[in-house]
Parts: sequence; C-alpha cells; structure tokens
Amino acid sequence: MSNFMLQYIEPLFRPPSEANSLILQVTNGCSWNHCTFCEMYTSPQKKFKPKKENLILEDIKIAAEDYPEVRRIFLADGDAMVLSTRRLLTILQQIKEQFEHINRVSTYCLPRNVKNKSVEELHELKAAGLDLVYVGAETGDDELLSLINKGETQASTISSLQKIHQAGIKSSVMVLNGLGGNIYSQQHALQSAHLVNETQPHYLATLVLTFPMGKKRFLENFPVDFKLLDQAGLFHEMEIFLENTKLEKTIFRSDHASNYLLLKGVLGKDKESLLEKLRTAQTSPNLVNLRQEWQRGL
Repeated sequence: MSNFMLQYIEPLFRPPSEANSLILQVTNGCSWNHCTFCEMYTSPQKKFKPKKENLILEDIKIAAEDYPEVRRIFLADGDAMVLSTRRLLTILQQIKEQFEHINRVSTYCLPRNVKNKSVEELHELKAAGLDLVYVGAETGDDELLSLINKGETQASTISSLQKIHQAGIKSSVMVLNGLGGNIYSQQHALQSAHLVNETQPHYLATLVLTFPMGKKRFLENFPVDFKLLDQAGLFHEMEIFLENTKLEKTIFRSDHASNYLLLKGVLGKDKESLLEKLRTAQTSPNLVNLRQEWQRGL
C-alpha cells in the first residue's frame, strides 16, 4: 500500500448519488462559471483549468493500487466534458486498465460542451466507459435561463440531451425548484416539464434554490418586485411541474438536503402518488415528514 491520498483543489462537489464514488479531479472549477445562482466555483483557487494529463494518469494508477475494489468514479470538477475527446478517451482507457471492478464512470456536463462533440465521438466515450452525465438544466424557460446567465436555451439543452442519448449514455437532469420566484414560477414549472418530456432523461432530480453566501448576485438581473418562494410556493410549483410531466420510465428523486419534502419514485408510474403526497404537504403538513430549516442545506 502506498498510503496515497488524492490531492484536491477544494472545495470539491459531487452529486448526492456519487457519495461512494472515487472522485477524480480532471479539471479545476467550471468552464462556464457565469450562472448567477451558483457559488460552487467562485473562490479564487477555483479558477477554471484542466489538470495536466500526465498528473491525471498518475493519479489513476496510484489510486488503483490503494483502492482496487472501486466500482464507480466521478470525474470532477464542474464539467469534464469540456476536455477534448482524445483526452477523455485516454483518461477512460486508463481507468478501465487500472480498475478491474469499475462499472460506472460519470461527470457533470454542460450542454454547450456536448454541442462541440459529434454523436460518433460520444459513442467512443460510451464504449470507453463513460456511462452517465449529470446535466444541470435548472429550467426549461428561456426567459429564466437568460436572467440567470446560464448561457443555454431550452433548445440547446434538449439538443445536447438527445445527442447524449443517441450515443447510449445515460443522463441525470437537475431542475431548480424555486428558481422562478413569485413572477416566473408557473412558466418555470411548465417549460421545465416540457424540457424533460422532450428528452426523457434516465434520472431526474429537483433541488431547491438556496443562497448560503447571500442572494445579491442572483437578484441583480431580476425585477425589483421579484420574491423568492416560501415553502407553500415551492410545493405548488412542484405540483405544476409534476402534473405536466409525461415521462415513461424516469427515476425521479427530490431528496437533496435542500428539499423540505422527500419525493422518490418512477415517472410516470408513481406520478399520482407523488402528487398526492405533495398535495398533502400543502393541506395537512403535519401528516408528512418535512425537513425543518435546521436540517436543510447544500
């Protein structure tokens, strides 16, 4: 045993479902990093930079010596898909060679960086071991996407997800409950439902908009009468969203620490039972297990 410890540039983030994965940092920060709601990569040391290829390959080799039983690897930081197909293939091939039991490699993914890769290239990445990408769609509403400076449109997100699926790579799409506030809530819910209906992601997750470092940056682009949703508003927005989904077999999770109400199921099989739980939370909150404020967080 080499007693090797991976050297990370922190803070480091990963999806909740990657809690038991080996985190392999192949870039530092996010290649876009202009979204006004996101504070994940705003500290000075998180300025975007790809990690040198030789260092990544050495990390993989040495980590495999200490953790040979690893089955899942998550490629951090904000968007490994910004790397060239050649470099990603080199990384994936090294992972496959070094980790005998690996069965899933995943990463965050900006739609803009899928646009620059052909379906054939994505097929190659899938064949090399890239199984799942997490796409932070946030919303399907173009007006909101502009206000939060996402750098995407509903069409660009749909196109990228469809391309990902063509290549056989699974997707996990994230939508931000509360992003529409009091003014845009309904259009946010309806257009987000349209986005997931058009793409039929394998996984769908909702998180609640939160501001651990303050909301000034986020509110700069919004009308002065914009207000964040309270708990009742969040539940109502989620109800509109779920009511308008037409999904066939998407695994749905609303269990992130930011959520007041835990929802789990398969859409559309469990759609009505999930809606029933949501409606109960609105009319008789004492009958459901809600998270208290002190229990919530990133």
